[in-house]
Amino acid sequence: MTADLPNIRPDSFRIPDPAELQSGRLAHKPRILMLYGSLRERSYSRLLTLEAQRLLEAMGAETRIFHPDGLPLPDDAAATHPKVQELREAMLWSEGQVWTSPERHGAMSGVLKSQIDWIPLPGGAIRPTQGRTLAVMQVSGGSQSFNAVNQMRILGRWMRMVTIPNQSSVAKAYQEFEDDGRMKPSAYYDRVVDVMEELVKFTLLTRGIANHLTDRYSERKEAAAKLEARVQQGVA
Repeated sequence: MTADLPNIRPDSFRIPDPAELQSGRLAHKPRILMLYGSLRERSYSRLLTLEAQRLLEAMGAETRIFHPDGLPLPDDAAATHPKVQELREAMLWSEGQVWTSPERHGAMSGVLKSQIDWIPLPGGAIRPTQGRTLAVMQVSGGSQSFNAVNQMRILGRWMRMVTIPNQSSVAKAYQEFEDDGRMKPSAYYDRVVDVMEELVKFTLLTRGIANHLTDRYSERKEAAAKLEARVQQGVA
């Protein structure tokens, strides 16, 4: 089968099997971790996250919101810091995630990026977020923009997550929330409903097969070469 592929290592080459793409039914609710990117007292990214949480739970998901207050800057404290441990544990618990950031100077906020920067890369190219679904949303103080969500999509790809097609960008966010923090009815709100619905669907579709979806030839090849080297060292 690989005779005409001289660059391929046959023992690491696999043909995708449709049977392995059949997600087994998991009894627990979809587990969604939610991150937001502002520490302001009236943070619109937090308010949008809370609105999305209500929707997700109404759709049958279990949610956790990580509150970034108290999280040190990356590398400014030991990985044993309680907030770092809380974040890393939540990452491993999750099957899907929502990242919501304000747009600041045309980019996602440092508060949001710092949370992702605390996620370890323990071995080779493997990410702890690998295979999890991701939805991205942003809030803006001015006209509608997509700079932050576009950056978060790049970051999600780097973390090897399955970023859903839909996204939300709320312009002039200060006009879109009531004094009590609830989001007003609008096309922006309807889009948030769309995004959360799509996230739950993609999470249900992929959560039982995430490891298979992210199983890669290059990583199998690397693992086989390392095992082969250890065996040869043992023989020598």
